[in-house]
Amino acid sequence: MTQGGNAPLTAARVSVEVTAPKALDVSGLLLTDAGKVRSDDDFVFFNAPNGPGVSHRPATAGTPDAITVDTRAVPAGITKIVVTASPADQVSTFAGMEPTATVRDADTGEVLVTFTPPRLGLETALIVVEVYLRGGAWKVRAVGQGYADGLAGIATDFGVSVEDSPAPASSAPVPAPAAQAPAAPVAPVAPPAPVDRTVQLPTPPAAPPAPAAPAGPPTATPAGTPVDPRIALATGQTAVPAPPAAPPAPAAPAAPAAAAAAKITLDKGRVNLVKGSSVSLVKNGRPFLSSVRMALGWKSAARGRDIDLDASCLAFDARHKRLETAWFMKLSIFNGAISHSGDNLVGGEGGDDEAITVHLEGLPAEVHGLVFVVNSFSGQKFSDVRDAYCRLLDARTEEELVRFDLTNSEPHTGVMMCKLVRRPGGEWEMTALGEYVDGKTARAMIEPAAAVL
Repeated sequence: MTQGGNAPLTAARVSVEVTAPKALDVSGLLLTDAGKVRSDDDFVFFNAPNGPGVSHRPATAGTPDAITVDTRAVPAGITKIVVTASPADQVSTFAGMEPTATVRDADTGEVLVTFTPPRLGLETALIVVEVYLRGGAWKVRAVGQGYADGLAGIATDFGVSVEDSPAPASSAPVPAPAAQAPAAPVAPVAPPAPVDRTVQLPTPPAAPPAPAAPAGPPTATPAGTPVDPRIALATGQTAVPAPPAAPPAPAAPAAPAAAAAAKITLDKGRVNLVKGSSVSLVKNGRPFLSSVRMALGWKSAARGRDIDLDASCLAFDARHKRLETAWFMKLSIFNGAISHSGDNLVGGEGGDDEAITVHLEGLPAEVHGLVFVVNSFSGQKFSDVRDAYCRLLDARTEEELVRFDLTNSEPHTGVMMCKLVRRPGGEWEMTALGEYVDGKTARAMIEPAAAVL
């Protein structure tokens, strides 16, 4: 077929394969007469492979990614299935590629039609063909329409809510990959941290003495609008040694010194966090790292059933407004200052499942906090997950610096694992969260993540 051409389908069940010199992700969208999906469930792709009458077939050694359409099972009201393709690395463009769509009889393998779009350029996603209903008969049309803002741009156009705000998707269509290399700063000389000394942080005390609340220090301590519960806890503790009536004023200045002395840093090597505890990413009084990697892992607790979870990183400004999200639909943000390793569809029985690398010195100045979350896109609960953890590594040496093991599981579809917050002095601080919420995608985590900053 040539671009714009169409042909009748001679088989009720067809598969659309798309091949190219590089690996591609192929997706399908079920559309109504209005040209929109009915809900996000009408977006069929590698992370949601089954829809009504439409399914995704992952690539294997001998077969490419494909979308299979059973026209007999397509629900009433759906009149078109759009088949898209995008480079699997989510960085490459179609420049120099000649993707070819092959429509086959899904039962016999017979080739019905093929289509190779005209020469492409800086597009990062492509509507390849569409299977559509016209006059009671199903047909296929060659489209070949390219998008510069990736699969997220196509999905958004057809009504899929892939981001809470569409503006970031179109902000940097192609230059982002080119700018990625300089965005990664050169790490400063990092003295080797002794790995055999582990600091085990105690669980933060739940109830310091009540008399501390009315004392003077708590009102003098706040440093800004966002209230850090650990600071409130620290000031409450420091008010305890000042019960007398006359001496409380001199006792107040001594308390911050004690709190500062208890500040946990990387001076003594690797740190194990418990829920609610924090560690400052400094060593010998100086910022220790320029690039870190947050690695996350989990195992299935559902009698051998695979668990598909997605790790994401949400970036916020000082007013807790979301700036960007690094997730499986957008692997690189801030010109590569934050990059995602890609989606792991299964999870594993050993090692990290997904990792997000952060070049701290390459982050824009407005980035105040990063919240790392994990979601169950397929809707499985975290009660089906065991041994979930996150660990912070020096991205240059791969040395593990901080670890947080999630010891409990709750029947929710999302969990906020930890946060990195930029402090007024410029250093970054990691806090273990372990807070469960209901949300199957990173988009659903925006409000709860903003609330923990």
